[in-house]
Formats: sequence, structure tokens, C-alpha cells
Amino acid sequence: MKLNSVRRTAALLATAGLAATTALLATQASAAPSPVIASASTITSTLSRDASIPGTAWMTDQKTGRIIVSYDDTVSGAKFDALTAVTKRFGSQVTLEKLPGVLSKRISGGQAIYGGGYRCSLGFNVRSGSTYYFLTAGHCTNLSGTWYANSSQSTVLGTRYGTSFPGNDYGIVRYSTSYTNHPGNVYLYNGSYQDITAAGNASVGQAVKRSGSTTGVRSGSVTGLNATVNYAEGTVTGLIRTNVCAEGGDSGGSLFAGSIALGLTSGGSGNCSSGGTTFFQPVTEVLSRYGVSVY
Repeated sequence: MKLNSVRRTAALLATAGLAATTALLATQASAAPSPVIASASTITSTLSRDASIPGTAWMTDQKTGRIIVSYDDTVSGAKFDALTAVTKRFGSQVTLEKLPGVLSKRISGGQAIYGGGYRCSLGFNVRSGSTYYFLTAGHCTNLSGTWYANSSQSTVLGTRYGTSFPGNDYGIVRYSTSYTNHPGNVYLYNGSYQDITAAGNASVGQAVKRSGSTTGVRSGSVTGLNATVNYAEGTVTGLIRTNVCAEGGDSGGSLFAGSIALGLTSGGSGNCSSGGTTFFQPVTEVLSRYGVSVY
């Protein structure tokens, strides 16, 4: 190949704006490597393998196809460097996003449903035939086998029937036969209730509400699906992401759209004063796992 031909070729490549070049002569300086073009599943698998750092989360943006990787205040220094070392492999296919505060499970000591010295929130009442249960977060049911209606833990609601956390974040408690007040609705913290008649799968952009024992009812929308969150206690996958706020003690509370049950509050960052991001365990997975239904 003649030298002037090489120069013309290189000029055309530069004009076309290509990100990487192929060495035309052995003596030419090599360009920086191009980011890997990979599928969304490959990227998320790589993140799970190489970047499951507590305080991070990710999901696929259904509109753009990009992977949104979020990190909180705890991800700094060496942790941040480790995270970006992975995300840089995929260039513009990955968007980094800073979350306010710290990603954490929404749990505290107070009122609503009590177990193991902690307070959580009841999600949905469910049943199988004439046997009644309630759903809440798995990181709550991991804490105690017996759950109570009051902070002094004198009124038994029921006993743990199943729990799954981390990996998932759901738990199910079987009501005591002596506790018969378990209607199939959600309290709206204004003296009224929302009847729940069915369960469904969330969709991006869907308007939703969340009910919890700390901050009451809050509204927002679904911003993503199949999100992965790396809590300090372990990784949870397949979550619904929203811009609805939540705080400690709201864990396990209900996510719903009208009369449709959608999810159980898992955790998030921020608060209800300045706003936040909250993740939810899809409720349909739990119903299928235990063969129960809302009513």
C-alpha cells in the first residue's frame, strides 16, 4: 500500500468520526481501545459478577436500552473506582447516576406490625381458601418468627410462614386464628381505605401510590423494572423502581394503582422531605410462590 493512500484512508476514517482505528502500518501509534458493545443482559451479568458493591443499584432503561447504574453516598474512593472500572468497559451503554443519601432497607422501631424489636408495615392481606395471611418485606420477616399488632407485643397477629431475603425481598405471615380482623384493603391514612381486588405487574410510567406506617400514603410513578439493588446485607434482583419516597418503618408496605396490588416496599434512598427513590418487590411473584391471592 502506498503511503499517500494510507493517509487518505486515515483521513476518511477521522472524518467519519469513528471511535477506534485499525493500525494501518505496524509503526503507527495504536488508538485507545473502543468500549465493548454488549447486550443489556451481558452488561448486567458483568455488573453482578464484578460490581455488586453495597450502595449500588442498576436497571435497564426501557426507552433507551441503556443500563442506569446508581450509587449512594457510601460509594466513594476505592469503591467508586471499582464501580467505574466496570462501567467504563461499556462506554455510553451505561449511565452513572448519584442517589441522595444511603440505599437502605426501610425499617425502624415504632408502630404498625412488630417483630424482633422492629417495626415494619403490612403490605397486603391474602388468603388461600379459608386460611388468611399477610405479606410484608422479607428483610422484616427474617427478623422474627412472631408478629404483633402493638409495640408492647401483647397482641399476636400471626407467625412467619415463609421468608426470602436477600435474592428476593418478601415474607408471608399466617394470621392467628384468634385474630380475625384482616380486610382486603389498604389504609390511606386519611380515614378511608382503598379496596384491593386484583394483583398485577407494574409498567414504566404507571402512576402509583405507596402506603406505609411511617410516612402514610405517597404518590409517584414507576421509573424502571427488573432493577438490582445491592444492600449491605445482600443483593436483591427483579425489583420495581419508583420516584415515590419512603422512610424507615415503611418496609413491607403496599404499592398499588387503584384497586390493583403491585408491590411490597423493599428499600431506597432519600426521604419524604427532599424526595427519594424507592424499590419494591413485585407482589405477583409472592402470590405465585405461596399459592395465595388478594381479596
